Amino acid sequence: MDKFTVHKGLVAPIDRENVDTDAIIPKQFLKSIRKTGFGPNLFDEWRYLDPGEPGQDPASRKPNPDFVLNQPRYKGATVLLARKNFGCGSSREHAPWALQQYGFRTILAPSFADIFFNNCFKNGLLPIVLPESTISKLFDEVNAFPGYELTVDLERQVIVKPDGSEIAFDVQPFRKYCLLNGFDDIGLTLRQSDKIKAFEAQRLATKPWLAHTLQG
Repeated sequence: MDKFTVHKGLVAPIDRENVDTDAIIPKQFLKSIRKTGFGPNLFDEWRYLDPGEPGQDPASRKPNPDFVLNQPRYKGATVLLARKNFGCGSSREHAPWALQQYGFRTILAPSFADIFFNNCFKNGLLPIVLPESTISKLFDEVNAFPGYELTVDLERQVIVKPDGSEIAFDVQPFRKYCLLNGFDDIGLTLRQSDKIKAFEAQRLATKPWLAHTLQG
């Protein structure tokens, strides 16, 4: 997965509490066996006026002009500002896939559902927990100033506002290490590839029958 070091991006606000994973990526899109292509259907039922089904051309859809991501001032946003309990509901990993494939790199909220929170880190998306009062102030500033951007510095664990002031945030050291280096679970395992190959070679030398396959 892509490394996360320092990211500066336009902020889009989703001013709703308890946004569940079915709102993030509705259930009908989970039929796909691929891990890609979910970005166009992020927040599908809010983003479009017509029902969405897998395989539709997004250009043929009817966008909802009132939904925040369809408003010109938030086009290209990569920082999502949310309310408490973001990502609740089912444990579908498609939710962080959809957010990331739309273009978001980080989400700021007072709280997240546990499984969604963990899935974000596994897919290179940085969820940041901030006090509710801080989130509310950020909502006010985003609404007041078009083009509002934030810089998220993971190494220093600070968010830099347009006026230069900083907001500190916490992140577990292991998760920070993985994001800074772009390691998902597979990437972490592959760091030990030499040891894995050595083990496999030794096992084959002592148990050569393992190299044989059964004939049907």
